[in-house]
Amino acid sequence: MKISVVTPLYKSAPYIEELHRRCVAAIAATGADEHEIIFVNDASPDDSLAVAKSVAGRDADVMVLDLSRNFGQHKAIMTGLGYATGDYVIVMDSDLEDEPEWITLFHRELTTRNCDVVYGVNNNLKGGLFYSAARESFYRTLNFLSSVPFPPNVCSARLMSRRYVAALLQFTERELFMAGVWHMAGFTQLPVEVVKHDTSPTTYSFAGRLDVFVNAVTAFSTRPLMIISVFGIGLSFVAFAFTLWVFYNKFAYGSAILGWASVMAAVLSIGGLSLFFNGVMAIYIAKIFIEVKQRPRSIVKELHQSKPVAGETRSGPPRTEVAA
Repeated sequence: MKISVVTPLYKSAPYIEELHRRCVAAIAATGADEHEIIFVNDASPDDSLAVAKSVAGRDADVMVLDLSRNFGQHKAIMTGLGYATGDYVIVMDSDLEDEPEWITLFHRELTTRNCDVVYGVNNNLKGGLFYSAARESFYRTLNFLSSVPFPPNVCSARLMSRRYVAALLQFTERELFMAGVWHMAGFTQLPVEVVKHDTSPTTYSFAGRLDVFVNAVTAFSTRPLMIISVFGIGLSFVAFAFTLWVFYNKFAYGSAILGWASVMAAVLSIGGLSLFFNGVMAIYIAKIFIEVKQRPRSIVKELHQSKPVAGETRSGPPRTEVAA
């Protein structure tokens, strides 16, 4: 049995050595015969690449994928999954907030419960009251707008069977939201409660989180477009009824409706709503534009591994041996 670990690197230099050591020990505790650790350097601005290459030079079962630029965490994960060859594959963050010892826990649950995925659910959320409220609002709004239910507080860490990973790799969209893809792939998935540590500040800015939210909604639901359609029909009905009322007052009683301010308020309100709705539709059109171009989801600039590549097969792109 072989277990692969896939972890993206971004400002991860202080954690890589310990992450490697603890992952190897945790995999050995499962009784696995082989291990494989795939570091995906997502154009990290620190020394993550150098540290990962140093680890790869000492451990022939460590592979370092150096992406040509920063593609984002989710695309880096999917790139690493394409190179993973293990019977089981675990994805986790590289900052040790996800404990490598979860590998042993997840493997035990996966094998005893006969499922394809075991993932962590974290109830020890970092941040204050405002962050917790914002996170709760994020998931409530997301679940209202999306046709796919998103369980809250899900960690990145999850152990997956080979057939589940093969199913994931069939999702080729460029605008990735991993939580949605994980769910859409199906199979039997088991949540396990874990405690995630707060070891490093988040690399997601407010704009980054907003982009994740918009991407999640537009990638997995057309409900916003349906809401716009229903609202437009309702507004048209109100406008038609108001027009009939104006004509009725004019011809039945000879009175005209006065009120320039109210008319301007109505015009500006409708104009603002129209721009907002057009903006929502423009986001969907932009997503279509990105998808139909079929640009590479990520580009591996170099692959670093001291292990010979002859005779190996894998689901990812062909490898080129690069000196570590």
